[in-house]
Amino acid sequence: MGNIPFLLLAGLILCVFFAVSFASQKLRLPSVLVYIILGVGVSSRFVDSSAIHTVAEIGIVILFFILGMEFPLGRMVAISKKIWPSGLMDVVLNLGGATALALLFGLAFPAAVVIGSVAYATSSSISAKMLQEQKRLANPEAEFILAILIFEDLVAPVLVSFIAAMGQGETFSMKFGVILLLKIVLLVAGAIFLGHFGFKQLNDFVIRHLQKDFMPLMTAGVALSYAGLAIALGLSEILGAFLAGMMLSETGRSTELEHLVLPIRDITLPFFFFWFGTTISLGEGVPLVPLLVALIVWAVIGKIITGYAGGRLYGLSPKVSSRASFSMIHRGEFSAIIASLAAPQLKLLSGIYILVTAFIGVYLFQKAPSLANWYHERWCRKCDVES
Repeated sequence: MGNIPFLLLAGLILCVFFAVSFASQKLRLPSVLVYIILGVGVSSRFVDSSAIHTVAEIGIVILFFILGMEFPLGRMVAISKKIWPSGLMDVVLNLGGATALALLFGLAFPAAVVIGSVAYATSSSISAKMLQEQKRLANPEAEFILAILIFEDLVAPVLVSFIAAMGQGETFSMKFGVILLLKIVLLVAGAIFLGHFGFKQLNDFVIRHLQKDFMPLMTAGVALSYAGLAIALGLSEILGAFLAGMMLSETGRSTELEHLVLPIRDITLPFFFFWFGTTISLGEGVPLVPLLVALIVWAVIGKIITGYAGGRLYGLSPKVSSRASFSMIHRGEFSAIIASLAAPQLKLLSGIYILVTAFIGVYLFQKAPSLANWYHERWCRKCDVES
């Protein structure tokens, strides 16, 4: 589609998004999945989708910026102290478990690490979108799910760097790991400093000028700038966007500032799921079917164990932990990024894996409350703590 002007292409895509979103609401289907399916259906026509990807990146940045505004620095520090045991369990079960499966099916260690990395992280974007669509952001499990996602967002850049180094014949040295860790610490420390000593002092300014037309410029500018800084440091833009939201939350006006960028999110975010779908090509047949089936089964089992046991470690009740356990199956953007570094056969395997787990994950996410109720009534009648 290189001959079509971008404005015409973008306009046509937005009109299609409108029709698809309207139809998905009528059919009670998650718009996230419909956008992904649409992307898969036209993937052969989008050989070069760099412009689409740029718009998609803005959408994902704004989404996590808005989420970050729900977590002031004090609350985030308290969460961090609670999440690390669950986060380590997630690494062992999902990264380690999938890597072990790949080795068991005869893959070499570098390829097995790639597969394990693809299978590791729950899709942050799908989780955030589903939490909003299902109106579960206020539920107690939402904090735990988002905390796990942030932990994964910290681990994923290390995995990407490790796999990229292996692909170039380099080794993941202690020096490289220390430098990467220092970059993450620097980004987080910068957010804490700017939030506490900068934006916390802007409460009166925000109240006074909230309705002025330059306020959306400041809000979106902070989100994109800090996300861009994260990229410049070799980290995830998602992490930078989330930290930017935390910084602005210190103004005490998160709700008002959120409404300034909601229209940007609503227009750009569908492009991300559509772009993600265009990265999956199903025209070459399914490779390594037994391994694929085993990985999909473990994708469900591993995340259910992580969600339930990790939720209990986090302090959630059995019923709330059950809801969390069925809400973390879907893989997404980080898996796609890691899969793009793989050999062609593994890339196709990974693409199919991501698509299937996205479907299963979104379905189970929708059913999580009823599944948790069933579990609680059937197996946990003697639990003392109700959600």
